[in-house]
Amino acid sequence: MASPAKKRKQPQGNEERRKRRSGGTLALDDLKALGHQLLSSRAHINNLPVLLSFLSPSSPVALALESLISLQSFFVPLFPEIPSSLSVPNKRSVAPTDDGEEKDVELVFKDWLRERFGEFLNGLIEITVSGQSVDALRDVALDAIMDFVKLGKDGRFHSAIYHRFLHRIVRATSAVDPLLDLLGPKYFKYIDVRYFTYTSIEKIIKSFESSTLHSDEDSSELSSMEFPVRIMYNILFCCPPLEAEKEQSYEMWSQLGISSKEVGKLSSIDLVSDAEPENSKKVDSDVSSSSHIAKKIKLKFAKAWISFLKLPLPVDVYKEVLASLHQTIIPYLANPSILCDFLTRSYDFGGVVSVMALSGLFILMTHHGLEYPKFYEKLYALLTPAVFMAKHRAGFFQLLDTCLRSSYLPAYLAATFAKKLSRLALSVPPSGALIIIAVIHNLLRRHPAINFLVHQPIGDENDRGTSVEDNRSGEDVRESENGHIILSTKLGTDPFDIQECDPAKSNAMRSSLWEIETLQHHYSPAVSRFVASLENDLTVRAKTSEVTVADFSSGSYATVFREEVRRRIKQVPVAFYKVIPSSLFDNSEFPGWTFGNQPNDKQEVNAIQNKVTV
Repeated sequence: MASPAKKRKQPQGNEERRKRRSGGTLALDDLKALGHQLLSSRAHINNLPVLLSFLSPSSPVALALESLISLQSFFVPLFPEIPSSLSVPNKRSVAPTDDGEEKDVELVFKDWLRERFGEFLNGLIEITVSGQSVDALRDVALDAIMDFVKLGKDGRFHSAIYHRFLHRIVRATSAVDPLLDLLGPKYFKYIDVRYFTYTSIEKIIKSFESSTLHSDEDSSELSSMEFPVRIMYNILFCCPPLEAEKEQSYEMWSQLGISSKEVGKLSSIDLVSDAEPENSKKVDSDVSSSSHIAKKIKLKFAKAWISFLKLPLPVDVYKEVLASLHQTIIPYLANPSILCDFLTRSYDFGGVVSVMALSGLFILMTHHGLEYPKFYEKLYALLTPAVFMAKHRAGFFQLLDTCLRSSYLPAYLAATFAKKLSRLALSVPPSGALIIIAVIHNLLRRHPAINFLVHQPIGDENDRGTSVEDNRSGEDVRESENGHIILSTKLGTDPFDIQECDPAKSNAMRSSLWEIETLQHHYSPAVSRFVASLENDLTVRAKTSEVTVADFSSGSYATVFREEVRRRIKQVPVAFYKVIPSSLFDNSEFPGWTFGNQPNDKQEVNAIQNKVTV
């Protein structure tokens, strides 16, 4: 029979395992002891599964953090000895070979170690992605993952681990904003991290495309992709593009950076000529390597974004991409014209989507030679009352003013836009009326050929009719002695057709801007004052300049009210009457109407009530 002393001398690891089998929990000191034993000798290798069991978001923070530190300290020195293929889990090797012989003990140990490392990596990724993790624990786990990414073979970037990490982030079922808030500022500043981020996102998108093709685009499959698409957009948005002008020296996370080929390229450049000074050779090699890195980054940046834009994007993500496309994507593409299909399709979509796609499409047309035949017809169709309440109306009206700035714009087109805007001024809020007045003011200054719209007497519009159609509403068609067709407009009718989609057939050249005259009596003082200033500017054209539309494009009821409150009024109207009025309206104001005396009416009512009570 064994003595009590011998029982006390049994290994501590066996006691801990027995404690766990019986349902007990380990204290922090016990977990530290297991970690020290694991790092001291391979004889305590069985402590590894015990430590891995505590690497979970549901474990206490102190125990999870202690096991993470111990496991990281154990795997870091052994990681270079593990082949890169061994870092991928779930690839079990068979123990007996074809000859029936047992594998080498060292290979069996590496196989087992590879599986434990896969479990360790899964635990780290789960901690970073899970919403239950504490920020401090998530930060340490993220650093541990990126350290293993940095410790690739021969100093290379371990793209397999990083791709696995990003793939798990995209497949997350909860929000990963806390993780992206850590990942972006700490690691997206490194060029190689950005490069492999774009590469991994492109691969993940291809896997999504293949899955949708096999599922025949089922609605359930497309709806399940909405959350991963949002996560991919957040990753791409957090990953800053390469600014070659600002980033003269590229900082790498791994030793070799993007690839090991760069080292060979630099050494071959150094050996071109022995006669060149060392400083000049070093400068030339740095310039060539920087330009090569910039080209590779731009290529991966373009591929990732183009692949992403081909996915079925949710409406909110679609709008966010269009709103920032001209600032965050187009300036950093080597060939921005590859976005023409996406932008033209968005511009043809109609509504708010077309308004938001206008910025990117305008840049492609003006700077990259894109031809869009029906651009102004689509722009004309976007002028609806709803656009004056849109979220991105400020940028739209600034672009509208820019698109109508060209001196080569036909007169009928400028007249059509001016007339439709003036008609919309009757139904839009005061802030929208201010924008319309500013745009019309600029149109009249840029295109003197349409100044006749300010005041066009009846009969003068006959010379400006572009076409004659039968059955015109509000018009009489008659033939003169010479055989020419003469149109006579009836009094009180406007030949302009606001429902016409084709600007050339809207009859704007035969109309006038009578709506601007109406705005002089607008209920908002800001609108009426602005119309008066417009009339003065047109009379003294040489002394005035164009109006900056950006000053009015972001207006609202609140801004109009705020400006009116700030104004200093010299004269304040007061209610002064020489004789106290006996009624609200005077008889002279409404001929044929008689307003009775209110006190007499009250006496008659009181007398009737007294009779009823008696």
